[in-house]
Amino acid sequence: MKIAQIAPLFESVPPRLYGGTERVVHYLTEELVRQGHNVTLFASGDSITSAELVPCTPRALRLDSDVKNSIPHQMLLLDKVRERAGEFDILHFHIDYLHFPLFRTQAGRALTTLHGRQDLADHLPFYAHFPEMPLVSISNAQRAPLPRANFISTVYHGLPLDLHEPTYRPRGGYLAFLGRISPEKRPDRAIAIARATGLPLKIAAKVDSADEAYFRDAIAPLLNGPGVEFIGEINESEKTEFLGNAAALLFPIDWPEPFGLVMIEAMACGTPVLAFRGGSVAEIVEDGITGCIVESVEEAVRAMPDVLGLDRKAVRARFEERFSAARMAADYVKLYQKMLRKRAASEGHLSRLAAHPIAHAHARAEASLQSEPN
Repeated sequence: MKIAQIAPLFESVPPRLYGGTERVVHYLTEELVRQGHNVTLFASGDSITSAELVPCTPRALRLDSDVKNSIPHQMLLLDKVRERAGEFDILHFHIDYLHFPLFRTQAGRALTTLHGRQDLADHLPFYAHFPEMPLVSISNAQRAPLPRANFISTVYHGLPLDLHEPTYRPRGGYLAFLGRISPEKRPDRAIAIARATGLPLKIAAKVDSADEAYFRDAIAPLLNGPGVEFIGEINESEKTEFLGNAAALLFPIDWPEPFGLVMIEAMACGTPVLAFRGGSVAEIVEDGITGCIVESVEEAVRAMPDVLGLDRKAVRARFEERFSAARMAADYVKLYQKMLRKRAASEGHLSRLAAHPIAHAHARAEASLQSEPN
């Protein structure tokens, strides 16, 4: 199968540091190549892939200080895809809905995975205007605000099984917070939980420019107290040790999380997750097996002994069963094949309709000839 993967340009594929969507696109692309598919990746020029790379900007936009406006770069990405669209069986987009107007006539082979939150009012009329575009959600909770959108499946993210080595006897004795400093991720809750339980907390997170004021005003003052260490942004190779040696991952979100890649990264390391209920959490964390789900700081503090007592081997086993990159790629291949079958059936039907009047005319001509006198 000839497949185009179209990634966002804000981070490279894979990202050097933070970047959930680009990381998932990388795992999917590499697994599809491993399974023998012909894959072309449209991404930033500093991406690294075993697929054919079509560079759409020299480097990741977030790390390029010369980039002031991302829109021209995204338009160039779309035009490069348009130029080569005829080469592919499937066009798999990971750029939200930016491509809908340009590719709606090719909806039968244009699949879109939505990676962000969908509970914003502006989304409703937009999806209603493009009902033919097939969508994939990354959790069932993500699609709930859009009951009339054309979701054809939910595909959970997956990681390569050898990406993180599990740690069954962690040495750190600390709680971990990993990801992004922002109001919806609630690092303040993580700090409150750690201090209430008397366990040290390590925070490995990036601070986007949009969240600098929140970090400065709300979080930085909390770091001055005991037991909390702010590490900053870490790369992929550092995650195994950071998560593996943690006693548990804290995921105290306060928003409708679409998926939460860090939860399965922790599970891959054998590390249980203490998460607040919301968005995808109840679909990802199996309460009492891979972690505990709570609804307040007080409940989190009470649940901490149960979380720390979970079997880390069982956590890793459930990760392998549910969240491998091979499973993710297989799910997408089934969708690609379903779309191709549907498209072939539709084209066959149109061909029969087109041929019908011609055949009818031929039959009438033949009958007329047969009725003529010799």
